[in-house]
Amino acid sequence: MLLLLSMSNKFQDKSYLIIFGFLVSAFAGAIVSLLQFYAENQSLKNYILWSFGANNMVTRNQIYVLFTLVLIGFICFKTIKPLIGNSLGTSYAQSLGVNLRQLKFLIIIASTLLSASITAFLGPILFIGIVVPHFCRMIYNPSKLWQQWILNMFLGMLIMLFFSVIAEKTQIPLNVISSVFGIPVILMMLLKQNKV
Repeated sequence: MLLLLSMSNKFQDKSYLIIFGFLVSAFAGAIVSLLQFYAENQSLKNYILWSFGANNMVTRNQIYVLFTLVLIGFICFKTIKPLIGNSLGTSYAQSLGVNLRQLKFLIIIASTLLSASITAFLGPILFIGIVVPHFCRMIYNPSKLWQQWILNMFLGMLIMLFFSVIAEKTQIPLNVISSVFGIPVILMMLLKQNKV
C-alpha cells in the first residue's frame, strides 16, 4: 500500500498504476514462494489450508479486528459523490471541485484495507470480487454508484453465504467452489461482450 501511495502521483494514467500494482503483487508472490521453500511442514500445511479459503475458522477476537479494519476502510471513502464525478472524467470532476489527488489516496487506502483484511482472515477467495460487480452492472444501472455499492455488498454476501453452505455440506474448499461457479460466468460475460 505504501509503495502504491508513493507512486500514485508519478503516474497520470490509471492503467500504469494498475500495472505497477501487479508488479508489486508479483514481487510479494516471489517473497511468499521463498518463505514456502524454507517453511516447516506444519507452517506450510497451515498456509495451504488458508489458501483454500474459509470463513468458518475465524475466532471471535479475529472478527472484532476484521470488523474494525473493514469499518476504517468504509470510513476512508467518506462520500461516494467524488467517485461519481470522477467516473464522468477527470476534467468534469475537477470542475465540480473534486480533489483528485486526495480521492486517489483515499481509494488506495480504502481498497487496500478492505481487500487485505478480508484476505488475511478468510483467505484469497477467488472470482467473487470480479463476478459480483460485473453482474451488478448487468442487472442495474451502472451510473448509480450508491445503489451499485449497496447491491454489490448484499449480492456478494449472499453469494458467499451460498458458497459457504455448499463448502460445509460437501467439505470442498471454498476456492474450488467459487472457481467452478466463477469461471463459466466470466466466460459467458466475455462471449456476450464480444457479440455486442
